Amino acid sequence: MADQITKRSVNYSQWYNDLVVKADLAEQSPVRGCMVIKPYGYAIWEKMQRILDDKFKATGHQNAYFPLFIPKSFFSREAEHVAGFAKECAVVTHHRLMNDPDGKGVVVDPEAKLEEELVVRPTSETIIWSTYKNWITSWRDLPILCNQWANVVRWEMRTRLFLRTAEFLWQEGHTAHATAEEAQEEKQRMVNVYADFARNSMALPVIVGHKSPNERFAGALDTMTIEAMMQDGKALQAGTSHFLGQNFAKSFDVTYTDKEGKQQYVWATSWGVSTRLMGALIMAHGDDNGLVLPPALAPIQVVMVPIFRKPEEHDAIIARMEEIKKNLEANGHSVKIDDRDTLRPGFKFAEWELKGVPVRLAMGPRDIENGTVEVHRRDTLEKVTMNLDGIEEHIAGLLDDIQKNIYNKALKFRDENVEKCDSWEEFKEKIGTGKFLLCHWDGTAETEQKIKDETKATIRCIPVDSYVCEEEGVDIYSGKPSKQRVVFAISY
Repeated sequence: MADQITKRSVNYSQWYNDLVVKADLAEQSPVRGCMVIKPYGYAIWEKMQRILDDKFKATGHQNAYFPLFIPKSFFSREAEHVAGFAKECAVVTHHRLMNDPDGKGVVVDPEAKLEEELVVRPTSETIIWSTYKNWITSWRDLPILCNQWANVVRWEMRTRLFLRTAEFLWQEGHTAHATAEEAQEEKQRMVNVYADFARNSMALPVIVGHKSPNERFAGALDTMTIEAMMQDGKALQAGTSHFLGQNFAKSFDVTYTDKEGKQQYVWATSWGVSTRLMGALIMAHGDDNGLVLPPALAPIQVVMVPIFRKPEEHDAIIARMEEIKKNLEANGHSVKIDDRDTLRPGFKFAEWELKGVPVRLAMGPRDIENGTVEVHRRDTLEKVTMNLDGIEEHIAGLLDDIQKNIYNKALKFRDENVEKCDSWEEFKEKIGTGKFLLCHWDGTAETEQKIKDETKATIRCIPVDSYVCEEEGVDIYSGKPSKQRVVFAISY
């Protein structure tokens, strides 16, 4: 099966596309730019959802749902916001079809034109803040801590499965606060939730930092991000948290009466991650044999493959496997016995390797006699034959070790590919070779844009927790004074 996947060293982009399809994660749909997420891929997304949803609720948030369609006039109320999304919006203009008078199927009924066009949700700030106006009267109504799991549409011209599609799945948190300080704390809290999820569930080392003004979310006063390095050295924005100030409150006249009886505008945040995380998971950990899934997110953590020739051998092996499966599931592990009798064991081994299952157990008649089992770990491709006594405890420890090893491998790769850079000539030479470059920046949008125009590199973040470089220097491009290094990279 690995022969059907392009090698990373040959064409990294094609390797990614091949792996998404061959591992049964997703496929292109009949609708241009949209994808079908297949059951195995969706099972991974469900695990992401479950872990994140628990984290959101642990920090006081509640789930809600808001309309898919947003009146076009809502976008006109926040100029910067509409400017950021105008070119990506899909718009509904009519509400009915009719039979073609010429007998050529159906056409849009010209009499069914909407009085006001509806924008298909690219993000929900406008519809949510028009709703919050009805929910908020006094300081006692605050804070409002809402999250919704939904789909959004952004009309992308160049699409790639999971990374950039016209429609994608995500969660978007939208909170309302009495003070700027509370909103700022919320922004910081949620970017830390994302960072914790990335590191401990996805085994993905990320850099937490602030976006530059050029890279902020449209309508935000401050955007914080988690940035990850993929195996080709490109950056992937894996999650963002925004301090929106009072922009949306003023646009939709959302005020509250404070404890002194004065009218005040509400302060806002929004934050989100999407199915783009699936792309990050694939590109950060996969190898030439297929997916490498961290146990925390693997739909199947342990797969068991029986090896037999005679029916009586099959029955004895399956009985022993069922016993192991029951014990492993009692310990909270997800387990599958691959008992398909139309496929050879070698094919099964290759298939589950391709799908990234962390641990594979194989057992034949001789293992039953000797009380042994072959244990294979996906991350290192190592396999050992060991005694069945205590196998459940061993696998629990093995899964923990695999989770840590996958993270440490990705962290080592990232650290080896982050460099300080103080020369413009060196910058141009290295930025396209798969590096994160820590460079001085003069803080101006003009310089950032010129660097982007000449090299395609952008400021991924002004780091706050990794590679923090608060030091005096000069901008690599303009030569103007700088107080801190920032992370430059070419991104997806």
